[in-house]
Amino acid sequence: MKALFFSFLLLTFCISMADSQIITLGGRLGLSDLSSSTGLQIGATGDYAFKHNMLIGTDLNLNTQDNTPFEWANYFKYLIDLPTTNAQPYVDAGFSIWAFTGGPYFGLRFGGGVYFPLTNQLYIPADLQLGPVFTNGSSSFYFVISSGIRYVLPN
Repeated sequence: MKALFFSFLLLTFCISMADSQIITLGGRLGLSDLSSSTGLQIGATGDYAFKHNMLIGTDLNLNTQDNTPFEWANYFKYLIDLPTTNAQPYVDAGFSIWAFTGGPYFGLRFGGGVYFPLTNQLYIPADLQLGPVFTNGSSSFYFVISSGIRYVLPN
């Protein structure tokens, strides 16, 4: 409950300081590994640009490993400008809440990727995420490679 309140507070703060109104929604599909158990990941994702090249976002992911782990991730993303290409690389970091047997658990998340534009409002991401998930008395390691589709909502 504290994580939900903190996420809402952070989102409200960022929206109040916003100088742009860019919202991106999408879906993701990839391969995930949690504690040496490999499976598929499918999820929904969205971000909000609150400053030039700075976004906050959230992902809701379902994994097919044992116990069907469910992840709710919140992150800060920084887009890197490359003047010679249309591809848009990024780095991100944040936290996640995991729900599976004996949970919920807290995780840290780090990663990055590249957005490849199809049109002005449609992108294909190539994404890599990794980090620890702190379980009862120990920690597990999370790793995912995914892609999907991203759509920038019109202003």
